[in-house]
Amino acid sequence: MIYKFEKIVFFVLVLVLASCKTESKQALKTESISFTKEGDLAVIAAETDSIKASFDIEIAETDYETKTGLMYRKSMEKKQGMLFIQPTESLQYFYMKNTEIPLDIIYISQAQKIVSFQKNARPFDENTLPSNAPAKYVLEINAGLSDQLGLQVGDSISFSRN
Repeated sequence: MIYKFEKIVFFVLVLVLASCKTESKQALKTESISFTKEGDLAVIAAETDSIKASFDIEIAETDYETKTGLMYRKSMEKKQGMLFIQPTESLQYFYMKNTEIPLDIIYISQAQKIVSFQKNARPFDENTLPSNAPAKYVLEINAGLSDQLGLQVGDSISFSRN
């Protein structure tokens, strides 16, 4: 009887081991998010009415696009940016959750005038980065570019869609 019991236990053990997966785990691969040019944007100097900078832009205006923004991106070229179009002009509050690229965040009024900046926003920082005045548009560009290009409060933007 004991011998028969041992045979049954052995048989069950063989079945259990045979049913175990022998495949090795594979790393999950995520797709990188690439830039999609959806328009052009120019920053115009307040004092001279000349173009200070030009950018190829992606436009974020749906709820999903504005919540996701530049999250999960590894890099962005110098002449690229993302323009957020908010439904109404109001105080804006951005943060850098899941954003790997240091950014300058430029807040722009409904009249398309720059009203404030949040410069050198740190990747992954979840602290609130508010506009200091009501804004309808928000332009995100690589950190340091707003100073390098001499962008100032009072300069204006002009943009077009592709």
